[in-house]
Amino acid sequence: MDIHQLKVFASVFRHRSFSKASEELYLTQPTISNHVKSLEEELECKLFDRLGRTIIPTKEADVLYTYSKEIIEKAEDLKELISRFQKELKGRIIIGASTIPGTYLLPKLMTDFHKQFPSLSFQINIADSRSIVQSILNHEILLGIVGVKIEDNNITYVPFIDDELIVIASPDLGETGEMQINDLVKLPFIMREEGSGTRKVTEQIFKSKGITFSTLNVAGIFGSTDAVKQAVKAGLGIAILSRFAVVDELHQKSLVEIRPVGEEMKRTFFIASHKKRTLPRAYETFLDHIQAASKLLS
Repeated sequence: MDIHQLKVFASVFRHRSFSKASEELYLTQPTISNHVKSLEEELECKLFDRLGRTIIPTKEADVLYTYSKEIIEKAEDLKELISRFQKELKGRIIIGASTIPGTYLLPKLMTDFHKQFPSLSFQINIADSRSIVQSILNHEILLGIVGVKIEDNNITYVPFIDDELIVIASPDLGETGEMQINDLVKLPFIMREEGSGTRKVTEQIFKSKGITFSTLNVAGIFGSTDAVKQAVKAGLGIAILSRFAVVDELHQKSLVEIRPVGEEMKRTFFIASHKKRTLPRAYETFLDHIQAASKLLS
């Protein structure tokens, strides 16, 4: 067996799906199936029971997965050890990130870093904070940037950058400048979906003022920041979003800011990693880069 076969097997095992493993590894499903079949023939055992579209790992697969994780990790460590003798950083950096850092912060930071190390490539997996932390715990990724701390003794959180949440509106709404919070909540609101970090912070702010979500005039709920921005521009209502997400629109004056009197809405994004994992040199170098750059962005 080779390390590539083990990576394919481990992906199928984690996802309980050939198609999801295909998406993760950028391989065709027939290629995934052939790797698993070759491994089964070599080990002379069945690794997965196929029940229609569902696959169930066998007992042999459970044992193999336990050892394959260690083998894959040691192989990666070996590659990293060899790369330390090379001047140029190579490989791929995979980072999990919540929407705001993943969409509006990391691409620029990665571009600047890539100019220094053109042989490195990047992959950003955008998900909610809980999913990112779980991926770190499952050893699927090494690094994540999250807006909410999910308490776990195996996760280390380092402050990355502060984010200011602001109220935005369409210029056609005719509301600008400052407004009392009690007057503000009478306007139609556009919200992110439940589970969104921005939504959670917004609800916490309202709760601290004795305002419940059920009393808001919710005109729409959308599953992405860009969808919220488009709805605000169209005049559906106002919204609370990260300043990072709307800096271009504010500059172009396609959106305007309404400032709640006496209110400062902020949160912190954190860099999350596993306490027991050692970051490869490429990750450490990139981490130093974004931590230095975050001071300029704040």
